[in-house]
Amino acid sequence: MPDSTMRGIVIERPGGPEVLRPATLPVPEPGPGEVLVAVAAAGVNRPDLLQRQGHYPPPEGASPLPGLEVAGHVERTGPGVSRWQPGDAVCALVAGGGYAERCVVPEPQCLPVPKGLSLVEAAALPEACFTVWTNVFERGALRPGEWLLVHGGASGIGTMAIQMARALGAVVLATAGTDEKCAACERLGARAAINYRAADFRVRVSELTGGRGVDVVLDMVGGDYTPRNLEALAAGGRLVQIAFLKGPRAEIDWRTVMRKRLTLTGSTLRPRSPEEKGAIARALEARVWPLIEAGAIRPVVHATFPLEAAADAHRLLEAGTHIGKIVLQVC
Repeated sequence: MPDSTMRGIVIERPGGPEVLRPATLPVPEPGPGEVLVAVAAAGVNRPDLLQRQGHYPPPEGASPLPGLEVAGHVERTGPGVSRWQPGDAVCALVAGGGYAERCVVPEPQCLPVPKGLSLVEAAALPEACFTVWTNVFERGALRPGEWLLVHGGASGIGTMAIQMARALGAVVLATAGTDEKCAACERLGARAAINYRAADFRVRVSELTGGRGVDVVLDMVGGDYTPRNLEALAAGGRLVQIAFLKGPRAEIDWRTVMRKRLTLTGSTLRPRSPEEKGAIARALEARVWPLIEAGAIRPVVHATFPLEAAADAHRLLEAGTHIGKIVLQVC
């Protein structure tokens, strides 16, 4: 294929997985402070599903192609790039464009591929690591010895949150929807996993913490989980919201918030500036990358698909039967 064109996945129109179509596209050019990455693998994430459905448009100036994380080798650099050179193996968080053979990335958002990981494994890192670090450890201020409750513990973000929190000295509880997923959470380091279809997580959290509750809840469910999360928190606890699969609205009792001195917070990652994302990347490189290279944290890759089968990858993610991450192998 000529160097001026590449394979990529376009969204023909809002809809189901069938609207994802392989296409031949022009190779993007890196601008000042950007690198062009020859993509070997790209992670598949729930925001990709929302974008495909027409509910999550890319930020202004971002690629219209889906895909928020990639791994590969630097092919070219734009003016002003100082750290990365052609041939460097990197993984990166991007605002779009990951489902393609080439992807432009702001220099600060690149990280070296951790030693001992394949490019497929590295592609499963950025979205989960950036999300967990900024929400659990920065906004949630989780400290060693504290208790963390992770909802959706078998998801890509959940499997990373369990490992990262455990490796950094916290005690982790998780929820999941099957006994198989609960067992996977416990193998990853959760002290206990709660099958939310078989038990009330509030009751089990109280039992497991001796009535105290947890210090931080990482929640991607929202809706009627919100007041239940507040009940599960200990005094001084922090609820960190990163998604709302059960809806963005909830009714809460402010007496619970005031009596326990709780903090409710949340964040989005995609619209942040390259400088903000770069600060998160540097924190990850200093605090988390050594743990990955030591084997204390490992990305959990459930399945891989060729780039042209992106629709099948979306179907698997929507089915919710996976444990960990789904990755597209680009080359």
